[in-house]
Amino acid sequence: MAPTVNPTDTAERLAFYERIGRNNLAPLWTSLAKLVTPEPQSACEPASWRFSDIRAAMLEAGGLITAKEAERRVLILENPGLRGESRITTDLYAGVQLVLPGEVAPAHRHTQSALRFVLEGAGAHTSVAGERTTMNEGDFIITPPMAWHDHGNASNQPVFWLDGLDIPLVQFLDASFAEHLDVDEQPISRPEGDSEARYGTNLLPVDYKGGTGNSPVFNYPYLRTREALERMRRAEPWDACHGLKMRYTNPASGGHAMTTIGTFVQLLPQGFSSVTYRSTDATVFVPMEGRGRTRVGDDFVVEWQKRDIFVVPSWKSVRHEADEESVLFSFSDRPVQEALHLFREKRGDRE
Repeated sequence: MAPTVNPTDTAERLAFYERIGRNNLAPLWTSLAKLVTPEPQSACEPASWRFSDIRAAMLEAGGLITAKEAERRVLILENPGLRGESRITTDLYAGVQLVLPGEVAPAHRHTQSALRFVLEGAGAHTSVAGERTTMNEGDFIITPPMAWHDHGNASNQPVFWLDGLDIPLVQFLDASFAEHLDVDEQPISRPEGDSEARYGTNLLPVDYKGGTGNSPVFNYPYLRTREALERMRRAEPWDACHGLKMRYTNPASGGHAMTTIGTFVQLLPQGFSSVTYRSTDATVFVPMEGRGRTRVGDDFVVEWQKRDIFVVPSWKSVRHEADEESVLFSFSDRPVQEALHLFREKRGDRE
């Protein structure tokens, strides 16, 4: 346990600290209370972004720089407690990407895992590891580590989506690699829907060995997700903290769809007011239907509607209130915490 009182500095001790510092040594007892804390203490703060504001800024950016010149035309959602660090939570990145009609965001690949959650538009596409998939509103799409990927928009409307990546985590581990393809769009070697047919229909290829741990299905269409929630609501009791909440899974293993980022969807009935909940995984939320508010901690309240984005830091209490029937998508670092046996949650007064 961390000490409750820091040792007093004396002239003799300070001289000792300065002397050993020349040899790159430091006393643990002066910093132990900050290193080993009784509860999570993070610079991450509750924050929210109106999609209407993001959209206007993105369209302005669309007139200033092309998708090809920018490589990825994205506005980063910077947590106000972590400004300048390109982070929405301590170990996760988020940004909103815009691809205009006729544009291509050129092919590249990198160590970092990425998710795309389509906020507005239909008819654009993303290609991952030789397969192209159409992007529609509410779809959750995965880009696994070191998979070639590019994006294009053959529709007549701009398409916006939320990017979520484990950039800060990979940066912390000093494990970043990236490459660029010599053409804007990668060759397509498999028909659209191939991964869904092979892995997403309660079937697996006979010689499938498990892959990298990420889901071999890379597009989870919102229409199918919404239909599943609607079916379950008829028999499933409402959870006091979450309403009806499900996690996206890897159909080959039953685990999380991504190894470093957990992704979730929840349905809140009209008039729902949740019991207080807290967990160690700082979480990014995106309402895709409905309207309501979320109370974070003692003094932060976000009034949200469709496509708005907000973040709840680690171990901050959270309560959702739905003025209309609502659907929330969310993501966090829960798979990493679970793998390291660090995840903890508290429901109401119980832990």
